[in-house]
Amino acid sequence: MLGDVSCQQMNRDRMENSESSSSLGPPDRGMARPSGPSGQLSESARPSKHREHRSKSPRRRREGKRPQRRGDGHEQLLWEIERRRLPGQHEHLEPSGSASDTAESSPKRRAHFLHGPYPATHFGPKACILPNPTSVMHIQDPASQRLTWNKPPVNVLVIRKIRDESLVEPFKELCRFLVEEKQMMVYVERRVADDATLSKDEAFGSIRNQLCTFREGYDDISDCIDLIICLGGDGTLLYASSLFQGSVPPVMAFHLGSLGFLTPFKFESYKTEVAKVFEGNAAITLRSRLKVKVVKDMLQRTDQQPHDREPPEQQQEHNGLLPHGHTNSEAGKVTLQLQVLNEVVVDRGPSSYLSNVDLYLNGRLITSVQGDGVIVSTPTGSTAYAAAAGASMIHPNVPAIMVTPICPHSLSFRPIVVPAGVELMITLSPDARNTAWVSFDGRKRQEIQHGDCIKITTSCYPVPSICCHDLVYDWFESLAQCLHWNVRKRQARLADISDSSDTEN
Repeated sequence: MLGDVSCQQMNRDRMENSESSSSLGPPDRGMARPSGPSGQLSESARPSKHREHRSKSPRRRREGKRPQRRGDGHEQLLWEIERRRLPGQHEHLEPSGSASDTAESSPKRRAHFLHGPYPATHFGPKACILPNPTSVMHIQDPASQRLTWNKPPVNVLVIRKIRDESLVEPFKELCRFLVEEKQMMVYVERRVADDATLSKDEAFGSIRNQLCTFREGYDDISDCIDLIICLGGDGTLLYASSLFQGSVPPVMAFHLGSLGFLTPFKFESYKTEVAKVFEGNAAITLRSRLKVKVVKDMLQRTDQQPHDREPPEQQQEHNGLLPHGHTNSEAGKVTLQLQVLNEVVVDRGPSSYLSNVDLYLNGRLITSVQGDGVIVSTPTGSTAYAAAAGASMIHPNVPAIMVTPICPHSLSFRPIVVPAGVELMITLSPDARNTAWVSFDGRKRQEIQHGDCIKITTSCYPVPSICCHDLVYDWFESLAQCLHWNVRKRQARLADISDSSDTEN
């Protein structure tokens, strides 16, 4: 709403500045303005008394401009694109007046965006990008990534790392705080509530009886959870992501595990931190996920009956755009569809042979991966398995997909980063000696045979991870504390710089 108000105010200022040059409608961008009806005088041809009278009434002046804006659909579309820009993008608008007038009326001020400034859509006096009303460019200001509540939160999901007795007491403290002091409905897994240690604690019995339990794969809790609190390591956050295949509630992760790269909060101050989150206005990081489909090509199965197959004329290949033997997606059966937070790993499994898989980008063959496998990861997953395989570490707010080979049988095969909007597809090469295996965030491992394909693209459902400080500081703090990024013994300072050999004449 603030962005629309600022853009409208800027457009009104620009229209008032352009009144001296007698221009109407959207600003001039090298396109001809629509001419008025025949026999009607233009603005510049009207008597000066009429112009002076119109300039004294802003409402009448704006009402007179509206019909003329709708005269050209292309120009009106450009005008709407200019008007709906986000805050901070006004530095790229081209005013209708001269450059000197622009410098005097509105000085340029560069806003700091995490995804970079809004790119200019006009190049030179006559070239521009073809407007596309269906495209949306998301530019997120880090300061504006704040959590707010439309309604007060009521239902809280608490995920605890299992098989760790040291987390029993923190779990009981948190549940008691949420139930007794905050009057929240607390959801936990049934296996956590049925823990023998909790069952023997009579003092915790009253709180345990008020807990709502669920079972993964049986109970759907995606529409009733307002906040997720994780107690453990990074695996608890990955598990929380797997429970929500659509929209994910905000996640607050406490560092009680081994590594804790994705868990910025300390449990010692959990009451203060949780209270701040309930009040709203907390910084969040939108961690993108991968939308994955595993398609089994039924045309390649030997157990399929001949009369069930499609006629040959319906099995036309796509001129090299798809792998040999693949037809339309309708020919296969989607056996698995899920959201992945870290990575999709395709490897050789138990076989001693090299894996041989083909990698497609938007339907075109990019390369064949011969080695131990390939990792397709999100920026969040760039600090996990991909980092161990030699990939670069990317901030989670960078819109991208990483492709990292695992021990490739080629010295020139380096990890690459592709745009977040592309669709990747992985299949077995026709001459592959063995099958491949695929896993998703280390889970649901299954075999990939000839004719199967894995389709991967960026999901529209990110994981909103609540930050302890802000989305930039937390990431670098995790790099330093968890991965010891760029930690080395510092070089000693010279006692006398004149003793250095490079200063001698």
